[in-house]
Amino acid sequence: MGSKSQDPPAFVRLAAHPLRWRLLTALAGSDHRVRELVELVGEPQNLVSYHLRLLRDGGLVTASRSSFDGRDSYYHLDLDRCAAALSGTAAALHPALRQQSPAELPTGGGVLFVCTGNSARSPIAEALLRHRTGGRIEVASAGIRPKAELHPDAVRVLRHDFGIDLGDRRPRHFDTLTGHRFDYVISVCDKAREACPDFPGRPRRMHWSIPDPATSGDPRHAFAHTAAALDTRIRHLLPILTEGVQP
Repeated sequence: MGSKSQDPPAFVRLAAHPLRWRLLTALAGSDHRVRELVELVGEPQNLVSYHLRLLRDGGLVTASRSSFDGRDSYYHLDLDRCAAALSGTAAALHPALRQQSPAELPTGGGVLFVCTGNSARSPIAEALLRHRTGGRIEVASAGIRPKAELHPDAVRVLRHDFGIDLGDRRPRHFDTLTGHRFDYVISVCDKAREACPDFPGRPRRMHWSIPDPATSGDPRHAFAHTAAALDTRIRHLLPILTEGVQP
């Protein structure tokens, strides 16, 4: 007689619902507001909000207030939590399935990070992606209203936590990149998302809703948290760049 079957792991129960899977898939490529998710999945807002709440309760999705419009919230897929849940789900089926192959380093292509001042979030993201890929892809950053210089805590956290020296890097306006072709344009600021121009070649547009660490009451802690959050996002971006997939 066979053994009594176990209940499916929590990740399977959450993700197996067709609408929740579509929401997870939409959030895998970019942070979104509720009304954008409603349009993407073609379902009523009350239904979308209900399933987003279940995904938040399950720890797979988080939400944060928009720094552009405080009445809005951006939803974000916690990829580290998803990766751990998927690994646990695979191991529940068979222990050997827990192992994962290391991702290859991407080559070629081009990624542009955009924020408001190009003094903190976008240059940190630029430096981290260049560091993670060993300079094997073209990466740049720019701002919609660039500051005069990089924030000193951005320089400090990259040097202290990642061993990256930004040297004499200075903020620049996105106008300096007019006509340049990128494969991905990633806004890391809610305000910049609304003002980011179109670039030739129809690059893939993505948004990461990252609060400005310079406005925090504890900048040193905030910059460390921001750099760690960006590094996590970039680690999960690498397989996308390697395989050329469109999440």
